[in-house]
Amino acid sequence: MSRIGKKPITLPAGVAVTISGNTFKAKGPKGELSYELHPHVQIAQNDNILTLSIADHDNQGDRALWGTMRQIINNTVQGVATGYSKQLEIKGVGYKAEVKGSVLVLYVGYSHPVEFKLPAGVKATVEKNTITLESINKEELGETAANIRKVRKPEPYKGKGIRYVDEVVLRKAGKQVKTTTK
Repeated sequence: MSRIGKKPITLPAGVAVTISGNTFKAKGPKGELSYELHPHVQIAQNDNILTLSIADHDNQGDRALWGTMRQIINNTVQGVATGYSKQLEIKGVGYKAEVKGSVLVLYVGYSHPVEFKLPAGVKATVEKNTITLESINKEELGETAANIRKVRKPEPYKGKGIRYVDEVVLRKAGKQVKTTTK
């Protein structure tokens, strides 16, 4: 039995769910998302509670899918209800960012500004040295944040670069100068 897969999903107020075949659609105050379920996973709805099950409990691959699909469905439901956000921090002298329409422009120490095209479902805002990304799709949000971080990863000597707000960058000691005594 999958410990995560067998947990029921309670639908928040204002979220409507449609299940047709292997297609799951959730509609809420923040927007609408759909997801294609794996054929080995079945979903059932009783009032405002969703439960997932699998056909073969003896198959290890199906049991792994069970928990994964449950978490994806839960993230979809929570996304259309409340949405998700991630914050990135820019550290470095002269490093900054700005938003121009659906393009995030990063000035992070290169000879040219880096223009990052945001996906359709992701919105960005910049305050001082903090970039806040918001979306209803958790998977797309995480991937976008990771790609922005890749533009200039935090380096271990001075700590300059783009990092998550709660990320800890381990610092290394620089070169040590030997003293000569006579």
